[in-house]
Formats: sequence, structure tokens, C-alpha cells
Amino acid sequence: VQLQASGGGLVEAGGSLRLSCTNSKSIDSYNAMGWYRQAPGKSREMVALIDRGGRPNYAGSVEGRFAISRDSAKNMVDLQMNNLEPEDTAVYYCSAILIGKQYWGQGTLVTVSS
Repeated sequence: VQLQASGGGLVEAGGSLRLSCTNSKSIDSYNAMGWYRQAPGKSREMVALIDRGGRPNYAGSVEGRFAISRDSAKNMVDLQMNNLEPEDTAVYYCSAILIGKQYWGQGTLVTVSS
């Protein structure tokens, strides 16, 4: 599987960015897809996941600010990030999850300036 992420960049606090992840295979083949992030000096953490049925799951720190969506026809999962905070600065990774396996795309850097 190949996961191609795009959409990172530099934004001021309070701004918005949209990340996109394209899967080389059908996203319906996976139990869930989503986004993780890793800030400098910190471990990787889950940001948002969406299951095959379209049910989202968010980290508490992004609840109400971020929205994950999926498009089966395009094999894409997007993450709309609003009201960004400097604490959101990290490398964001797309992931595809099967029971017992997890696949990763290359990261995309999101930098939020204060």
C-alpha cells in the first residue's frame, strides 16, 4: 500500500489547513484510516481516525477544531484543521489500519506560528 499525504505548510495561529491522503488501494479495504502527528521531542500521537463506516474519533486536543472525512470513490481521507494553535505544530502522518497491521505514509509538516 502507498499513502500519499499533502497539504502541510506554514500558517498563523487561528488559521486553517487541509491535509489530504490518497491511498493506492481502496480505503474500504481497511478498518480505519486517519492521521497521527509527531512534534519535536515527543512521541507520535493519534489525531483523528475514521472507520469504514464513516465514524470519526478525535484526540481531545483537536475535538471541535479538526474534522476528518473520507471519499471512497477517490480513495482519499482529508483532515480539515481549523483554529490552529502553535501546539499543533508537528509532522503529520497518514495511516491505514487493518487489525494487526498499520501502514504509514510519508509525513507532511505543519507549522503554526504564534
